[in-house]
Amino acid sequence: MTAGARTILAFDFGERRTGVAIGQELAATARPLAVIQSTSDRERLARIEPLVREWAPDCFVVGRPLHPDGQAHALTARSERFSRQLAERFRRPAYLVDERYSSIGAANDAESAAEILRRFHAEGHAEGYAERGRA
Repeated sequence: MTAGARTILAFDFGERRTGVAIGQELAATARPLAVIQSTSDRERLARIEPLVREWAPDCFVVGRPLHPDGQAHALTARSERFSRQLAERFRRPAYLVDERYSSIGAANDAESAAEILRRFHAEGHAEGYAERGRA
């Protein structure tokens, strides 16, 4: 894949609902794709698998929830674990992006995932996240 031409799936992780967005790095696009309902990690990953087959992403971006002061909270570790699970199961890099306030103005979890992907584009491509944000 040509540098910068990667397809990216982004996620706004939730224990019951996970928003999904799709985008392309070169054009810095991000659009809501789906909201996945699940009650377990196994079910969540099984529901993501068809999206990975259909869109063939080169990498994943996962929102990392933090308190307004930047401190971790209960869902931070869960989203980090989800990021690792994506990378291990689908054998693609997964990057974490600060998701604070990504839900403000979002109509649903998929739109929040699109906002997370927009932040990834705006703050730096995968190379900029390799040391500090990779799961």
